[in-house]
Amino acid sequence: MDLSTLTHIAIKAALAAGEVIQQHMNEEVAVETKQGGASYASQVVTAVDRACETVMLSHLLPTCEEFGIALLSEETEDDGSRFEQDFFWCIDPMDGTLAFINKQPGFSVSIALVAKDGTPLIGVVLDPSTDTMYHAINGQGAYENGRPWQIKHTNGHLTYVTDRKLKDSSRATEIERLLAEQVEKLGLNAIQEIVGGGAVLNAIRVLEHGPACMIKLPKKEIGGGCIWDFAATACIFHELGLPATNASGGRLDLNRKDSPFMNHEGVLYANVG
Repeated sequence: MDLSTLTHIAIKAALAAGEVIQQHMNEEVAVETKQGGASYASQVVTAVDRACETVMLSHLLPTCEEFGIALLSEETEDDGSRFEQDFFWCIDPMDGTLAFINKQPGFSVSIALVAKDGTPLIGVVLDPSTDTMYHAINGQGAYENGRPWQIKHTNGHLTYVTDRKLKDSSRATEIERLLAEQVEKLGLNAIQEIVGGGAVLNAIRVLEHGPACMIKLPKKEIGGGCIWDFAATACIFHELGLPATNASGGRLDLNRKDSPFMNHEGVLYANVG
């Protein structure tokens, strides 16, 4: 599998979707709902999401035919082909749709190539608000706008990146205890929250505001993000030598058979030096 060629195609697909998003960023868009997790954010969808998927697939589907790659996309029903082929594209045409609707930063385009065993091989993330492209290739490093990405963690506090305020989160007391342990361990002076945005760009924020982390503990309710929310950024974190794991520190299940949701194991992303 030629990962460099496929990465180039994925970057073109992400840029094309970014152009669609940028054309509509300042417009009022009609909001629909779909079947999703327990949160409202996982249930909203717009015509922009679907237009992004269409333009992305115009780039990616030819590779599916040529290389026998399966597809898993947020806006298309899972056909199970990811369990049959050796690799699958895992795409989120627009993560953070709620932020986009509310005209707030935090939405992005995400594309990953994942092996059948759940190993992320390519990760591509575009932030349309800043025109910043992040990508990584398994064994070849991580890049920001085409340059090797040098991660810094210079803050005197621990940044907790989250889609909702800690006080409004399920199992908030447990998360607060984990954060306090890290603050003491690292000799930091406080915890500061960055709230809002989709899981994809929140993971990027963990990299940009270190020392930082993003935690989603396991829960019974359907949700906790989906495979397409974490596959691309997991590749980026791995290439930076940083943990992108389940909440217990184990390997993320990025090809879960019974559901694309991640609530069964939770997620932990960390950039603490």
